[in-house]
Amino acid sequence: MPGDLHLPTALLVLAVVVLVHLVAWWWRRRTARGFLSETDQQTYETLRSGAQAGRSLRAGFTESHADPAARHLRTMLGATALAVCDSQQALAWSGLGDHHREQAAGHAARVLASGDVAVLTRADLPCEVPECPVRAGVVAPLVVDDRVIGALAAYSPRPSAGLARATEQLATWVSGQLELGELDRERTRAMEAELRSLRAQISPHFIYNSLGAIASFVRTDPDRARELLLEFADFTRYALRRGGVYTTLADELRNVERYLVLEQARFGERLRVNLLIAPEVLPVAVPYLAVQPLVENAVRHGLAGKEGVGTVTITGTDLGDLAEIAVEDDGVGSDPELVRRALDGEPAADGSGGEGMGLGNVDARLRQVYGDDQGLVVETAPGLGTKVMFRVPKYAPGVHPDA
Repeated sequence: MPGDLHLPTALLVLAVVVLVHLVAWWWRRRTARGFLSETDQQTYETLRSGAQAGRSLRAGFTESHADPAARHLRTMLGATALAVCDSQQALAWSGLGDHHREQAAGHAARVLASGDVAVLTRADLPCEVPECPVRAGVVAPLVVDDRVIGALAAYSPRPSAGLARATEQLATWVSGQLELGELDRERTRAMEAELRSLRAQISPHFIYNSLGAIASFVRTDPDRARELLLEFADFTRYALRRGGVYTTLADELRNVERYLVLEQARFGERLRVNLLIAPEVLPVAVPYLAVQPLVENAVRHGLAGKEGVGTVTITGTDLGDLAEIAVEDDGVGSDPELVRRALDGEPAADGSGGEGMGLGNVDARLRQVYGDDQGLVVETAPGLGTKVMFRVPKYAPGVHPDA
């Protein structure tokens, strides 16, 4: 009988041991699925908040963009409240104590005048709310192109050296994001200017030649003339559209096809076209009017002076994370030095656009978007034809087809 009395106790101990092991096993699985430590989780949250704030800040220094950015910036600092100010007002306030928002512009004014970090005390934050959590703060300047354009103000219940250092560092990071955003806008403005220049170069001679070809069919083949007129209308609508600076390769090639239909009406059997495009590259975003000028250059400078039949071959190749586009002709070729001058934007000796009227424009825009390593590559020699190619990433930050 005494031995039987110990049996329930033994079972209880065994049950406790099993339960402890089950809890430990569950905890190990839980941590394995998530973060290894609380520090890892905090690091991830900070990086995520920074990425989200950066997207808003680069979009522009306005109320609509500062407001979502302020929420993420406050999370990064762990401050009670945070204000983003320009030179006139508080663009955004995030956190507690929003009755202090009207004071933020005055706090920023001190920093805008001096360019130095300012530490706020209770005297700088008059308040009638007894338990207000905003009793101290730090204001740091936002600097773009060596000019103070605003301020970042972080508030807390009490002064903190750590908050002061963190706010100053965060303001430096925010300034960098604002500067990158301004560079993006400058790049877009430059590309739009290049597009206006390209349209001015392409339109006059092409309109004249196309209308002449259409007129030649009006009496002999009215149906053909009507089809060509519709192609001409679609081509000019695309070439002269008012829109963004990016489109898909598929849209570019569709417009190239319209261009070639009109040129074949002029050249007849003398112009042949081969099109070899991998389906994977059709959705890739490219600068607007990046391909058609290359094809036009091949027809005008490569084949127009050639006797007999000439061929233009357009290829789009899938290279994994890159797409390669090439335009090749078997025409008269060119002097490599003339091509170099065209890419450098130098005029021909007679003051005209000379060889490769659109090459320099396309090359400049590709380099603006993707960097100097992604410009045009030209292979040519007198009598040996010309091949022009470029490569673009399938996915590049800020490069999206315009609706």
